Amino acid sequence: MPQTVTVRPISEAEHLDFIRSRPSASFLQTPAWGKVKSEWRRESLGWYDGSRLVGAALVLYRQLPKVKRYLAYLPEGPVIDWDTDDLGAWLTPLADHVKKQGAFAVRMGPPVVTARWTAAQIKEGIADDGVKLLGQIPPAERGRTGAKVVSQLRELGWIPQAVEGGFAAGQPQYNFQIPLALPDGTLKTEDEVLKGMNQLWRRNIKKSAKEGVEVTVGTVDDLPAFHDLYKHTAERDHFTPRPLGYFRTMFEALLTEEPDRIRLYLAHHDGDLVASTIWVRVGGHAWYSYGASSTEKREVRGSNAIQWRMMQDSLAAGATTYDLRGITDTLASDDSHIGLIQFKVGTGGEAVEYAGEWDLPINRALYKAFDVYMKRR
Repeated sequence: MPQTVTVRPISEAEHLDFIRSRPSASFLQTPAWGKVKSEWRRESLGWYDGSRLVGAALVLYRQLPKVKRYLAYLPEGPVIDWDTDDLGAWLTPLADHVKKQGAFAVRMGPPVVTARWTAAQIKEGIADDGVKLLGQIPPAERGRTGAKVVSQLRELGWIPQAVEGGFAAGQPQYNFQIPLALPDGTLKTEDEVLKGMNQLWRRNIKKSAKEGVEVTVGTVDDLPAFHDLYKHTAERDHFTPRPLGYFRTMFEALLTEEPDRIRLYLAHHDGDLVASTIWVRVGGHAWYSYGASSTEKREVRGSNAIQWRMMQDSLAAGATTYDLRGITDTLASDDSHIGLIQFKVGTGGEAVEYAGEWDLPINRALYKAFDVYMKRR
């Protein structure tokens, strides 16, 4: 751990070089992501130990209504050495810097794991009427670094945030991931990944192949087709869809940064688009980022086919983790989200709890007013 760390702005090229030097980082911490979030002002920051760059972050500044004060947001970041006994040495210079930029508070989501649960544990929890929340099940593994980070954040005056929605459209605290590497670091074979799945998933993958579902990688020109299906999915599943322009910007920004950063997948059956997804990769981590599926032809299992293709391609790209992104922490059988959790659990992966998002108030009066405003929305 460096004794004294300084923070200063860096170029997007320096930022990207640092990300490339790591095994992985969240795609929300890449310089390109700042271009996707065009309604926020963006800044690339570097942590220096002397002249050596030892950490980096994408900071997004969101202005408060009517005043020139900002929430400084670091989604799933920063990219620093979190396994430290002196987190203040990293975070104090960050707070000092953003304060000079007009920030009234900092919000960040440390990319550190606090707990993991196996698919078998979650399946048992869903079957047990006495279990309503994931946290009621003792985890298979507790993250030592995660626990240390949470304890230090509290001591440093950071405040944990509720995970629902919010000003920064907070990132999920619970994700579902499939480890694609064995404990010794070697990548699994496709057969080993398949063996980890439940019988229903394996059967559905076989069925989709038998039914003639074809999965292809599309281009930016196929985004309108994806978006039509995505709007249909949003209406059916009661969420607000993002506009087509958002996805065009996302593809343009991420593909300009790295030629294989983002892909669009399309699953067709007899000429009909039955499922479509967006895949993102940074180093050894691949994410299923957005998905859409048709209500018709569900029996051909397009969603299973497209997920399996993305897992195969993640392995081929050398990824060690395939991330199905957020799940809720509820395991109650009557909850509306239970179907999504069961779909993800069938892949045989694991539920991963992160440290969640934390705020550091810089101007307490403004932060309190902001907090009240957010609760009234």
